[in-house]
Amino acid sequence: MSIDIHDQRLLIVDFGSQYTQLIARRVREVGVYCEIHPYDAPAAFIAEFRPRGVILSGGPETVTNTDTPRIPQAVFDLGVPILGICYGMQAMAEQLGGKVQASDVHEFGHALVEIESDSEFLGMINDGEGGELSVWMSHGDKVVEAPSEFRVTAKTESAPIAAMEWTSRRYFGVQFHPEVTHTQQGSDILKRFARDICGCEGLWTAASIVEDAIAKIRETVGAEKVVLGLSGGVDSSVVAALLSRAIGDQLTCVFVDNGLLRKNEREEVERNFAPTNALSLNLVTVAAEDEFLDKLAGVEDPEAKRKIIGNTFIDVFDREAHRIEGVSWLAQGTIYPDVIESAATQHGKAHVIKSHHNVGGLPKRMHLKLVEPLRELFKDEVRKIGLHLGLPRELVYRHPFPGPGLGVRILGQVSRIQADVLREADAIFLEELKAANLYDTVSQAFAVYLPVKSVGVVGDARRYADVIALRAVETVDFMTARSAHLPYDFIERVANRIINEIQGVSRVVYDVSSKPPATIEWE
Repeated sequence: MSIDIHDQRLLIVDFGSQYTQLIARRVREVGVYCEIHPYDAPAAFIAEFRPRGVILSGGPETVTNTDTPRIPQAVFDLGVPILGICYGMQAMAEQLGGKVQASDVHEFGHALVEIESDSEFLGMINDGEGGELSVWMSHGDKVVEAPSEFRVTAKTESAPIAAMEWTSRRYFGVQFHPEVTHTQQGSDILKRFARDICGCEGLWTAASIVEDAIAKIRETVGAEKVVLGLSGGVDSSVVAALLSRAIGDQLTCVFVDNGLLRKNEREEVERNFAPTNALSLNLVTVAAEDEFLDKLAGVEDPEAKRKIIGNTFIDVFDREAHRIEGVSWLAQGTIYPDVIESAATQHGKAHVIKSHHNVGGLPKRMHLKLVEPLRELFKDEVRKIGLHLGLPRELVYRHPFPGPGLGVRILGQVSRIQADVLREADAIFLEELKAANLYDTVSQAFAVYLPVKSVGVVGDARRYADVIALRAVETVDFMTARSAHLPYDFIERVANRIINEIQGVSRVVYDVSSKPPATIEWE
């Protein structure tokens, strides 16, 4: 009898922490499936979910308020191990008879925690010796009195109860954040909870995910045909490879060349997805540059451009899809963060953060059933299964590219000439990053076409031409980011190449803005 890789799972109760998705990613990295659901999920859902353990996330609220979010009684009724992190620990302490109060000294950032060696949960730290551990703190409140059943197993100078545990019930709390990379042995702590305390075997691997996904695709789709909008990005490429492995030539991929793509994008897609022994799919390439650029003519507003590009894509894709006889399914590259941001609050009171372009919209218009093979995966998991499926590493680890493409990297009106100039500048920047072994050290890098002209001198001639901005950022989750500290001589070399090789550029600048307050993209 085969084992369902979803059976051994953890529930992560979200209290609104910026690190909640990071908790889930770290748990999955140790081979255990988990899902994030809001603190106000219905009791019936929690009972039916049947997790082997529960992790309570941090959060921005304070348990000292009367209307603060609380741990559902249904969580305690499960009778499984519970790990409270930061706010989760404070809520557990307060609801089980302890006491929490505002701390005179707030702890944000690095801190040293003194851990008892005989702690059942944390005693494995420093090879079982306990002692000091460098951790990441982010709290203004602290537990000043643990519930009577708990014993204190760690402390800091300002927080006398930095960890606590109720051994017989397998309830544990830590004031620090083990999910953050700044916490030493943080992954070991989460592995200790998920694997040792909760008894999960580590079934969540790239190979098992692929096997499970293929089985589900075949069961869902049967002998019917599927169409996929292939963009050349990571998510749609992995969906294409997965569907190809599952259903072969029942899949047709439609690649729309909108004239706003990266240099040689069309050729790379056609090369990467040409039929081989490992990849069997039908690829339809649509040359739609004129249609997109004509509709964008004279439009400056960023949101207006996005809507035009999005709606035109739907028109073109819909037109091509209906030329394929017998198509019943539309495949999409929706991934788990899309679902969390758009629909993870479906159970209760928490607010929807934003709706995502991959979640909803297109299927109703096309009257097709929807298949989303990546819906429960994080981006890093998508990349791992992409490699497992045999996709080239340079495709799987390429930098993100916005759906509207160069249309939102050309500030102001968009023309064919501007797109050609920006495409060349962007290609030079990325080429130099790869040549200097810097491409994988930054999370995203690109060029931006600015709507200003500047005087330059090339040879003995005056050039009054356009300005290109270079943008490179370092980030973990793309919610916050800092500008990449690229070597100055590298930036100078890139700028010289762009100005010398592209006639329409007179000046190059480098964007050093962080997110926030800036966004990663300029529009």
